[in-house]
Amino acid sequence: MRARALAVEGALVFTPRVFPDDRGLFLSPFQEAAFTEAHGGPLFPVAQSNHSLSRRGVVRGLHFTVTPPGTAKYVHCARGAALDIVVDIRVGSPTFGRWDAVLMDQRDHRAAYLPVGVGHAFVALEDDTVMSYLLSESYVPENELALSVLDPALGLPVPRGIEPVLSERDRTAVTLAEARRQGLLPEYARCREIERDAASARTAPPPPPHPSQPSQPSHASHAARRRTERPLP
Repeated sequence: MRARALAVEGALVFTPRVFPDDRGLFLSPFQEAAFTEAHGGPLFPVAQSNHSLSRRGVVRGLHFTVTPPGTAKYVHCARGAALDIVVDIRVGSPTFGRWDAVLMDQRDHRAAYLPVGVGHAFVALEDDTVMSYLLSESYVPENELALSVLDPALGLPVPRGIEPVLSERDRTAVTLAEARRQGLLPEYARCREIERDAASARTAPPPPPHPSQPSQPSHASHAARRRTERPLP
């Protein structure tokens, strides 16, 4: 699996090896060892997985999560093709306002890691496009916000020749500048703190048993004690 950094600080794209044969093909869209090497630590504990089906032209985004709690994502296209877009909306980030895009299709089977606090969108390029996500936090509707994917100041690469199909929420979403004026955007320092806390919790050793709680004997030890406590014939 190959990995490279995207233009948004902390975001990564992964390209797995694909093994075709006369039955079809096999691939692994996520590999812990490759992710840890590229990211510098393991993937977040997964709280939820999502699956979306979209027809050609559907645009989902630009979405982000109120931070805290914030949400990191690992995204891949399980069927069809999509242009996946990540935007740095973290105030104070060295790459604030920048974006990058990844073509996800059934030829290269790329996947992307999106750190806490960034904006995410995708454009379905084919009918029946399936996007799959791993999330670091459970979905809470009131924590999910949207920015305009058509914000001219961002200049996101929505392909020409495709009439965008947007939800009402996404069609009426505010621009990046307006969201910043309203104080809606995540703070970069807080996002990084959340990621560090999650990494520490993932790598911390389990707590030792409380000394006042004696360990419970197993079923086998109970059975052994019953055998030894029987009177001799």
